[in-house]
Parts: sequence; structure tokens; C-alpha cells
Amino acid sequence: MRVALLEPLGVPDEMIHELAAPIEAAGHEFVSYPEKTCDAAELARRSAGADVVMIANNPYPASVVEAVDALKLVAVAFAGVDHVALDACRERGVEVMNCAGYSDVSVAELTVGLTIDVLRRVVAADTAVRAGGTSAGLVGREICGKTVGIVGTGHIGCAAARLFRAFGARVVGYARHESEAAREAGIEFVGLADLLEQADIVSLHVPLTPETRGWFDADKICAMRDGAVLINCARGAIVNNDALAAALNGGKLAGAGIDVFDMEPPLPEGYALASAKNCVLTPHVAYLTEESMQRRAKIEFSNVIDWLAKH
Repeated sequence: MRVALLEPLGVPDEMIHELAAPIEAAGHEFVSYPEKTCDAAELARRSAGADVVMIANNPYPASVVEAVDALKLVAVAFAGVDHVALDACRERGVEVMNCAGYSDVSVAELTVGLTIDVLRRVVAADTAVRAGGTSAGLVGREICGKTVGIVGTGHIGCAAARLFRAFGARVVGYARHESEAAREAGIEFVGLADLLEQADIVSLHVPLTPETRGWFDADKICAMRDGAVLINCARGAIVNNDALAAALNGGKLAGAGIDVFDMEPPLPEGYALASAKNCVLTPHVAYLTEESMQRRAKIEFSNVIDWLAKH
């Protein structure tokens, strides 16, 4: 079979060659491309004749799926698969695999990092020092003693909960399905309304699906405690970000730490969160660490090798 890695995976070429060696040793063809592309025509060209395509977090649209006659598997080096044309894959019998678990630690750590940035006003303090300022007006707040609400108690939500508890926070959680693993992570399950009412810090960890798109809307933001903080390292489109910006600018919320948006950065001119008060923004980097990129590559190739062995 032909296996095509359509974009870099953020690891050295030597590691890609090493991971691909078992594929070639089994008699399969492996090709890779050194630069990412979002151009559908170029994606179709790179995918031509491939039984397996390997991608990361760039879109793989329906037009490309439909253009590749041999395609049997889309291996996604990412936890989410909402950037893949899943309906087109189902219609053509194309399997889709993801890399669950590779970024649990990295996303959980940035979740806490953004929380610290917002509560301790790290960005504002850095700006003050560089401008010759002092600590005036930079009184912070602590995580210790706060109630943290984890919305979505899967692997990443649980990892974040463990870190918040290490800081001395009480952690409550909401999920459609409660789990013993979440309880072992120290999460106390409550209803969503109770979570929003109780939590000083709300951290989102749910996937983007048709049901969750825009789910965290103006009503849910309004239901949060006055002066609370919202952290989103999940998917930007889960939140009504215009409503979030209004809540920040109006003083309803004390701050927000946001790694994900309605689109991939660069953000368009006039994007509401870019000018919102007390909002720390990062350009979708929660998953992006040296360690997570290595884990991701290993899981991605392992998925493909296992699939090839069964077909």
C-alpha cells in the first residue's frame, strides 16, 4: 500500500525516517512532504494513489476525500478530528483514526499556566516593567482556596483537575457521563448550573461537535459567578466569543485565558477577544510542546502500522 504523510509532524526528519522504517520493511511505500498546505488541489495531488494519508491539524476537505479513489484511512496526528470531512469519509468507507492522549499533559499545563497569567496579571506586569513601571495596580489572586469548575472530565480535564488540586483548589466537574477516573482525580460532580454558580475559575475541556458548537453561549456566561475567570484550551467555536468579550469588557468576568478561537490564527482585524479587557491570548499552542510532538508522532505511526498489519 501507499502511505503519504501530507505535512510535517513537528519532529526531526530523522525521527520520521525511523518511525516509517517498519512501514517500508513490510513492503509498503512511504512518502512525506516537508511543508504543510491548506490548498485542496495540492492536498489532492499529494494524496493521489494513497491508501493511507497522514495529517495533523490542517483541514482535509470533502473534495479531497472524494478525489482519492484508493483512500482507505485518514490517520490524524491530533486529538480532535473536526477538521476532517467525516461525512465524506463515512460515505466512501474511509476510516479515520486520531492520536488520543498525546497532549493531555501539555494542554493541562497550559490551562493552569493561563490561569496563573490571568490571576497574577503576568502579561500586564511584564508590560509595566518594560515601560519603567512598578507593581502599582497589579495586585493578583491565588488559585489556592478557589473553586475550579472542569467542564468535560475526560483525560485532559482530569489532568487539569489534578494540577489545580495540587495548588490547593477545590475542583468540581460537569460531564454528560460521570466516571470513576474523574472522581479519583479529585473531581466532585455537580450539575452545570451549580458548577457555573460555584466556580471561581471555569475551564472548558469538551470536544467540538455539532452539539457543542456555540454551546457555551451568552446565557451560560451570564450564569457564571461575577468576577469569575474562563479558560478555554479546548475548541474556540464551543464559546460565543463575542458574548465572552462583552462579559470581559462589561466587568461581568474578571478575566479569561484563551488558546483557541473561531478560526486558526492569525485572527482577523476587529476580532472581539483581541481587544477585550483582562484577556490573555495564545495562538493555539496548548498541544504544542517538544514532548507532545514526539508522543504524537509515535502514536500516529503506531496507528498506521497496526492498521496496515490488519489489512
